[in-house]
Amino acid sequence: MNYLRGFVPWLVFAGVSSVGWQWGALAALAVSVVLLFVDRAGGLALGHRLLEYGTITYFAALTGLAFARPDSGLQQYGGALSMGWLALIAWVSIAVRRPFTLGIARRMAPPEVWDTWLFRHINVVLTSAWAVSFTLTAAAQAVASAYELNVAFSVLIQLAGFVLPARFTAAYPDRARARFMEQSGVRPDAQEGLAS
Repeated sequence: MNYLRGFVPWLVFAGVSSVGWQWGALAALAVSVVLLFVDRAGGLALGHRLLEYGTITYFAALTGLAFARPDSGLQQYGGALSMGWLALIAWVSIAVRRPFTLGIARRMAPPEVWDTWLFRHINVVLTSAWAVSFTLTAAAQAVASAYELNVAFSVLIQLAGFVLPARFTAAYPDRARARFMEQSGVRPDAQEGLAS
């Protein structure tokens, strides 16, 4: 569940927004900044933190908008905007060859595998799965908001947008490593020599 840590600000926003979207945005911004500083204090390099930077940027802009225009019609599309922004972060991170899951995976994997082809490949696939899920969820949320569908429907969409890629993330790395080992005949302890 370590990979869900990067989404904590988004969960805080969802929870605190019930008292006002400006307070949800401010709380999420504060949590985002704290998590980035905790990572830095823990010695984690900031070079692979596109999710964290993107999250801070989004919530800084949303906080400014929400306090300046608390009655903005964009509030109705908060779920779609959030998921759309997460999709943008994911797609951009793939395009710049720094899949956002790399920063998360580095917290759990030993440093000797960070530069291997397999580690990078797994993270491109994982980030792609999250990007597709965020994109589809944003579109579904936009439709739900436009047609003012029941809140329960919106909650189900949001849950599916996180649960499905989270389950894939939990299962895929082990399958990919096993398939790679089977196809290459490489022992698991020899992975560090596979850097691209």
